[in-house]
Parts: sequence; structure tokens; C-alpha cells
Amino acid sequence: MGEQRVPLVSLLLAYVVLNQGSCSVSGTNVPGYQTRYVEVQVDHFSFANSDTFQLRYLVNDTYFKPGGPVFLYTGNEGDIEDFVKNTGLLIEMAPRFGAMVIFAEHRYYGQSLPYGQDSFKDPAHLGYLTSTQALADFAELIVHLKETICGTEDSPVFAFGGSYGGMLAAWIRMKYPHLVAGSLASAASIFQFPGITDCEAYSHVATRTFQKSGAGCPEIIRSSWDVIQDLGKTDPGLRKLTSMFSLCTPLTTDDMPTLVDWLVNLWMIYALIDYPYPANFLTPLPAWPVKEACQLITSHEDVVSGVAAAAKLYFNFTGQTACLDISQPYYGGLAWQYQACTEQIEPICSDGVNDMFPPIPWDLAAFSQACYERWKVRPRPYWAVTEYWGRNISAASNIIFSNGDLDPWSVGCVLKSLSDSLVAIVMEDAAHHLDLRPSDPADPPSVVKARAQEAAIIKKWIQEYHSATTR
Repeated sequence: MGEQRVPLVSLLLAYVVLNQGSCSVSGTNVPGYQTRYVEVQVDHFSFANSDTFQLRYLVNDTYFKPGGPVFLYTGNEGDIEDFVKNTGLLIEMAPRFGAMVIFAEHRYYGQSLPYGQDSFKDPAHLGYLTSTQALADFAELIVHLKETICGTEDSPVFAFGGSYGGMLAAWIRMKYPHLVAGSLASAASIFQFPGITDCEAYSHVATRTFQKSGAGCPEIIRSSWDVIQDLGKTDPGLRKLTSMFSLCTPLTTDDMPTLVDWLVNLWMIYALIDYPYPANFLTPLPAWPVKEACQLITSHEDVVSGVAAAAKLYFNFTGQTACLDISQPYYGGLAWQYQACTEQIEPICSDGVNDMFPPIPWDLAAFSQACYERWKVRPRPYWAVTEYWGRNISAASNIIFSNGDLDPWSVGCVLKSLSDSLVAIVMEDAAHHLDLRPSDPADPPSVVKARAQEAAIIKKWIQEYHSATTR
């Protein structure tokens, strides 16, 4: 198969008076929010590097009352404005609690680049891209907010996040409980690490999600792999595949592994974002996109025609894309690829029997070599387990773990309550961190109920916080 590639599946892995100081303030593309910056250390854990950079955060103080809570979204792998646009829970709860809403950008994403355009130059510049450094950024931001925004001195801070951001929300409560009074960690796959969760589990849930949306749909997808591989062995077959998928570049035999990777990721992401209404999270899609995809797949007599139609639904729902490019990654860019090659090692594999995917083993050695060839770094697959307590998090407190049962990432999440203050909420017929998204009339009853439960728990934690601080 030639040069080792870093599998895309491994990359999925989504707001008072201010003493400005050295921070700048400007408008933003998100109505109601101001853009601000805080100066933070590039390296929080060494005195050898004194470099600093400007970390961007967005503020909405429309509903804030002095002493009210601060709702902090712990930004994850992307431009922070994208998360504001796809996250409605914080601002919807703000009036009820008199809360300030803050969306903090993750270092090395969006505008928060420690070394500007040189941030991705080499391992020396990229080496400061870790979750622990990002958590320290957010901790510094909390301290900064308390020191510079009048009325927040006695405000409890609650962290919110989804997916990797949900992991950060849980971890910041675990590492900085004196700064964060509680967290809502949605789709936080803190157990999706080697030695804790079976790598096949993700594929099983993705298959189950497709099965719920269309009888026989997973079986057709499973049968498509051999058909596609057979077509890829001849020139006429390659031309047929190129035409059926409307690819930008004619396929060659060497491209077949890339095509398979592309399709594997397509089905995995479909299951991830199976929202009950039209949405534009990773790409514009109709309501219940898995159901729509399965209708296309099962309505074609030719297996590959159905698969190709479902691919075009995902990549060209708007009809504005002239052709499909299988060489383009789905999302995340350089920074997430690096994180997936260092500490965020969340293995996904499939056996091709109990799921709808081709057999894909988890090969750490091959993965490590691919990462080294790309970044000159080797993964530390077990470090996150050591750093963040592994499966035994019972000593933590005040964290809500919410998950949708359609979401394949749920397999690496906390699905059962571990104590009175480590609360698990599982939402039926819900996809990836649906509870964090803006409310919609099409939301399943389980999501409406979950949001009410989350608000009630946060209200209780606010009361406990103020009770403890007034003793």
C-alpha cells in the first residue's frame, strides 16, 4: 500500500465593565458577542520558555448579573466562532441564571496561534500543543476574568464542552476544582483510550445507528466493499467508480486504499451527526441524514450507485460542488492531526463481521510510523490514561456526562452515574452532543428532558457554591 497514512478515523474523531489591560476588543461574526484576548504563556510548565501569545475568547454579558455564574465553553479543535454558532445551550440558560457566557478558543486553532504562521513549522513550535497546556490557558483566563470584570469576583465558573471540548470540560474540573465549580461534559470520550475501551466498539454503534434508520442498510454497505475493490482492479472499473462518485481526479489502482478510507470515514461521520433537523455542523445536511442516506442506498439496485448517491448527499447536499475530492480530509486540519498523533490516541477498528465496515485492525506500530513520517513525533498512547485518571474518576465531583445513544463516541464516555455529583445522562435518539446545540422543535423528548435536568443540577451547584463561600 506504499506510504503509511494517518487514518482519518483517528482524527475524528465539535459572555460589566472590563479593565482592558493589554487585551484588544473588536467585533465578531457572531451577533451578541465581543472578541477579546488574554495574554498567556506558551509553556505553562517550564521557566525555560518565557514566550507568550494572545488567546482569543468571545464574551456575551447581555444577561449577566453581578455574582451570577460564568458559563465557560472550553474550545476544542476548530475556530471558536464555529462552536458559538453550533452551541445554543449556554446562551439559552444565561437569562435564567444571570450568567455571563464565554467561549474560549483552544491554542493552535482559529486565531490563537502561539507562533503565528510558524506555529506548525516544526515539532519545536508544535510541541506546546497539548491538552494540559490548553487547560492551563483556560485556567489563566478564569483568573484574568475574575481580576478584570467587575461583578465576577464571587461568580462560580461552570465549564461546558462537547466531544474533545467535553473532555476538556471534565478535565478542567478534575485538575482545577478551585477555579471551576462544575462541568457539563457532552460526548466526552474520556475512556476512549487504549486499554480502556475496545477499539471495535465505535464501529458497532455506528452500524447500530444505520440499522435503526433503514432495515438492510448496513448489510448493503458491508457488501459494497468487495464490489468496490473488484471494480478497482480494472481500468473500466476505475473509470466507472470515478464517474459514479463524480470524483475530481480519475482513480488509479493506487488510489483505492484512499477511496476506502474516505468511505469508512463517511459512514462514521454520518452516524456522528445524525441530527433531527437540517444542520450545518461539519457540512450542510438534511434532517435525519442517516435515514436519508439509507433511503438512497436501499433504493438503488446497483450497490455502488446507492453508496455513491449517499456520498453525494453528504458532500454535495447544496448541489454547489462540481466534483468530489477524496484526498481532502474531512475536518480538523494540521493541529488536530498533530494531537491525534501525540496524546489523543483514541483507537477505532472494525472486524467486518459484527459491523458494516471492512476489516480494519488497530496497528499501533504502523500508526506510530505514519505519525513520525508526518510530524517527526511518536504517539504516547497511554499517557492520557495516566494524566487524566484512567477509568477510576470516582474522586472527582460536579460533572455531568451527557451522551446520545446514536453517537458512536458514546462508547468511550461515562454512561452510568458514578456518584451523586458524577451524573450520567443518556439521551435516546440523539446524536453527537445534541443537548449543547440550539433548541429546536424537532428535538427528541429525551434531549428536552436532559436539558431540564442539566439546568436543575447546575442550579443546585450554584446554590452549594454560594452556601460554601458565605460560611
